[in-house]
Amino acid sequence: MRDPHSFSRPDQVSVSHLDWLAYVDFGTTTLTANATWTLDKHSDRASQVIFDMNGLHITSVVDQDGDTLEYSLGIAMEGRPYLGIPLSVEIRENTQKVSIGYTTSPNAAALQWLTAEQTRDKKYPFLFTQSQAILARTWIPCQDGPGVRFTYEAQVEVPPGMLALMSAENPQHISEDGSYHFKMEQRIPSYLMALAVGDIAYKPIGRNTGVYAEPSYVDACAWELADMQDMLDQAEGLYGEYAWGRYDVIVLPPSFPFGGMENPRLTFATPTIIAGDRSLTALVAHELAHSWSGNLVTNANWNDFWLNEGFTVYFENRIMEKVYGKDYADMLKVLEYNDLSATVEEFGKSSSDTHLKLELSDRDPDDGMSDIAYNKGAYFLRLLEQTVGREKFDVFLHTYFQSHAFEVMDTETFVAYLQEHLIEPNKAAFEGIDINAWIYGPGIPDNCPVVVSERFNLVDSALAAWKNGTPPAELNTKDWSTHEWLRFIKSLPDEITADQMTALDQAFSFTGTGNCEVADVWYELALHRQYEPAYPAIDTFLCAVGRRKFLTPLYKAMIGTESGKAMAMDIYKRARPTYHYVAVNTLDAMLGWDQEER
Repeated sequence: MRDPHSFSRPDQVSVSHLDWLAYVDFGTTTLTANATWTLDKHSDRASQVIFDMNGLHITSVVDQDGDTLEYSLGIAMEGRPYLGIPLSVEIRENTQKVSIGYTTSPNAAALQWLTAEQTRDKKYPFLFTQSQAILARTWIPCQDGPGVRFTYEAQVEVPPGMLALMSAENPQHISEDGSYHFKMEQRIPSYLMALAVGDIAYKPIGRNTGVYAEPSYVDACAWELADMQDMLDQAEGLYGEYAWGRYDVIVLPPSFPFGGMENPRLTFATPTIIAGDRSLTALVAHELAHSWSGNLVTNANWNDFWLNEGFTVYFENRIMEKVYGKDYADMLKVLEYNDLSATVEEFGKSSSDTHLKLELSDRDPDDGMSDIAYNKGAYFLRLLEQTVGREKFDVFLHTYFQSHAFEVMDTETFVAYLQEHLIEPNKAAFEGIDINAWIYGPGIPDNCPVVVSERFNLVDSALAAWKNGTPPAELNTKDWSTHEWLRFIKSLPDEITADQMTALDQAFSFTGTGNCEVADVWYELALHRQYEPAYPAIDTFLCAVGRRKFLTPLYKAMIGTESGKAMAMDIYKRARPTYHYVAVNTLDAMLGWDQEER
């Protein structure tokens, strides 16, 4: 199957193992590296192997014997610079390995180089990678598609006093000489290649779980993520043995652009989940669930992204129900549906971008990473569960994960598997249910499962009381979780006045809260209602947080007015250097940012 986002031709010659040597140079913000790929030839006539690369400076290409191999660099495709260029290496009949020497660009999109001042402890600089979707090619020449899996070993040299970690077997203590060896024996795709280097400490949580963070932060992170071992145990009870050995999390500096990234054995996580009350740990359940849906069974290309994320959101919710109870999980489901509805409204109910099966061939695959893949996918799986019952559906999913372990999956193959193993044996139950309407059709189908949250019903009662004149301080909010506060703020009326916002702020201290989820929805409302007392806190928030989920709605709210646009540009000019490429790429387009003009 051809991957529209890769130049490689793994049907002719694919890679099976990587030996990677790298020197991390914070002075030049580059990696000087050598990538040695073991080849699998699928045709006797194969005369070349093609790699994806973007911004790499190639210094040498040799075979397993050190003999020079001829190579050529392609040109970027018009209108698709995000693909980079192909590196075509001529191979001989006896070529078993290709070894590529290279240096990364200081502006490599996957590499976030932070100065010591941009870290929490301000002692050492920091480096982390973000390879999904097609950014691995900016730091390793590779066959950069999710359909190509390989094992790897790595030797990484970093400045003394710093710890290096990868998506592999990891050290737990700093090496005196700055030299680290890594091994990943399970086959992974390139987007799960990951590296982090910095002043990092480790603290165990359970028998095969633990957390990495900057030394002054590691205790707080370990406390926040104390339920991680329970989550892992519950996940295994649902869908089978955890296949990756250890499950550790590293809490990164604030510029990390996502909530989390499911790098095998080492989830990358945003510090915005460290709220001090263990209320945002659903993100860890999500990344853990990826150990089955995504890492174990992987979408064949990015048009099938929902096979990674829809399954993971569904699985995440099942873990949360096991650990925290059905009432808690129901709140998460309702929030997912609300986010899904808002995205469908934004895209348009007939938009092809609301299909589960996407068509991203001429677009950056990052465009497909919306609530559709995540939440429409999860609700589709809930429909299947509702149709046949949870017991049968759990057997189906368990078998699906185990029978396709370390394989790739496309939508059409999954539909055929679903038809054979779930629909046909339960044909009467599926009478009248149009599976294609969910997968290949737009919007939210009419038979979408309806979830009712009793805890949200109590929030709605409190909101009604407030609307009827009950002072905010007299509302019964004592035991509310983050999710209940999100429901409350998101349900406030559009016509809310400045005086009402002031009263709510005085009662509940929304402005300046350390809970980033609550802060983000409150600040978005403040911008829409021009509640100026929150503006200084909004400025501080946008300069301190790099998670794209939080940045996008706030900048979007600001640019709705001329004065707001000026405010947005002023903040962005100061904050942009601290954001990751993934966030910058989105915000530059939204704001019409021209770096040269600025």
